[in-house]
Amino acid sequence: MSFLSATLARVKPSPTIAVTTKARELKAAGKDVIGLGAGEPDFDTPDNVKAAAKAAIDRGETKYTAVDGLPELKKAICEKFKADNGLDYTPAQVSVGTGGKQILYNALMATLNPGDEVIIPAPYWVSYPDMVLLAGGEPVIVEGGIETGFRITPEALEAAITPKTKWFIFNSPSNPTGAGYTWDQLKALTDVLMRHPHVHIMSDDMYEKLTYGDFEFCTPAQVEPGLYDRTLTCNGVSKAYAMTGWRIGYAAGPAEIIKAMGKIQSQSTSNPCSIAQWAALEALTGPQDFIPENNATFQRRRDMVVEMLNAAPGITCPVPEGAFYVYPSIAGCIGKTTPGGVKITDDEAFATALLEEKGVAVVFGAAFGLSPNFRVSYATSDENLKAACTRIQDFCASLT
Repeated sequence: MSFLSATLARVKPSPTIAVTTKARELKAAGKDVIGLGAGEPDFDTPDNVKAAAKAAIDRGETKYTAVDGLPELKKAICEKFKADNGLDYTPAQVSVGTGGKQILYNALMATLNPGDEVIIPAPYWVSYPDMVLLAGGEPVIVEGGIETGFRITPEALEAAITPKTKWFIFNSPSNPTGAGYTWDQLKALTDVLMRHPHVHIMSDDMYEKLTYGDFEFCTPAQVEPGLYDRTLTCNGVSKAYAMTGWRIGYAAGPAEIIKAMGKIQSQSTSNPCSIAQWAALEALTGPQDFIPENNATFQRRRDMVVEMLNAAPGITCPVPEGAFYVYPSIAGCIGKTTPGGVKITDDEAFATALLEEKGVAVVFGAAFGLSPNFRVSYATSDENLKAACTRIQDFCASLT
């Protein structure tokens, strides 16, 4: 009999972390590898944020804080939700955690009972289903394929809801596709949710500020105020502020859920890093002018990557509305064979052969719940992206 928990057998390690780790190992071994797997900006944390962290250290802000966040940071988060999303919250409705992942995990752990169902649109961020499983729930996957722009339809959402449904996890712009829902598209989903008052909404808005062109971000409780009392609106400073390693996420929602999340956190990690919290406060309240500048760089990279991948034989790459990912289909490559003799049976075989034969690390689509695709993060230099996309073009052209 295994010493390890049976719950552990229900989950798998993060494939995105595995790909990044594998690429680093190959690089360390002297291989020429371009990694396109990491979901983090290549920009440095803004200087004013770093200065705020240093000042906090100098002031001695190195003690425990309130379990679920500094009062000053909670106040700033309330002001952010009001200014950006038109949502009114009090500090008692806000929780701050060690990254956006802990926020989602705490909420699921605090609310799910065995047999509870959680609807997750696919393609999905790799951690959603496994966090649901760890919390004792059952993921219910609803596919939004390339034909619908990687968005689920209201009809598909309606069909997935049962009396056991507890949460609907919503992510726009999406990881891994970058697909975003317009106001009207989201309103069609919230209309469905209004007919099912037992379903709560967990909106992961981590890529809120990373949008391109004329696309305008919106969040469920903003689009449908009738869902306010059953929506947990989640966000963080990781992506827009290039603070992935600082590990600060936050959420606002019903006080009962927020209090329960704090209870979970009090017996696991306790408070997030005090220094990182002061840095996050500066991020939210300080200058924001660098965000559109960074977005212009991301958009340029997006356009280059989409154009180059669409020029690769067998690949179709839609144009995403936000985030810093593309999610091309390799339907035209399935069944072919690489120069190294590998049969491309699925997207995992494609990604493995691409890494081994061309030194390009991407994440295969099955990890995100929708195949045959792969995810590219274009949060790296133009030089790396151009070289990697050229290798992908060569790889696809070499298939027979």
